[in-house]
Amino acid sequence: MGKGAPEPESTLAAGDGRYAIVVARWNGDITSRLRDGAIETLQRHGATDAQIDVFPVPGAFELPLAADRLAQGGDYVAVICLGVVIQGETLHHEYINSAVAHALMESGLQAGIPVIFGVLTVRNREQAEARAGGSAGHKGVDAAQAAMEMVALLNRIDAQ
Repeated sequence: MGKGAPEPESTLAAGDGRYAIVVARWNGDITSRLRDGAIETLQRHGATDAQIDVFPVPGAFELPLAADRLAQGGDYVAVICLGVVIQGETLHHEYINSAVAHALMESGLQAGIPVIFGVLTVRNREQAEARAGGSAGHKGVDAAQAAMEMVALLNRIDAQ
């Protein structure tokens, strides 16, 4: 595997652990596509319905509190956070994006499990749609793949 290359999809496996998906309801037509992509990806790599729990929250700003509670609870091997923040006419999006990213990172560090930032931070709705299964890939799929890859890596590190 080359420098900076992602784990080949063929080597990914959900394993026996449980995955939490925290998904914002704001921009629900897009976040539901992100959620569905994450679920389908986990299932494609061996996860059963019983291994995947979905927790809706009102918006992206509420992702960190739910994610932190789930990460600290010890029931999950990873928490996948999905949302959409679309730039408006004010700086509101910058505050939301920065606060959410920082809080999710801190949650993962404190809990010692992957807390995945699957939040689209885009200029407009078209960019969000392109990143939710359109021309620019699928952030829900990417987030689920990152979760599985990090779970495997941490297991490998712990086994040393």
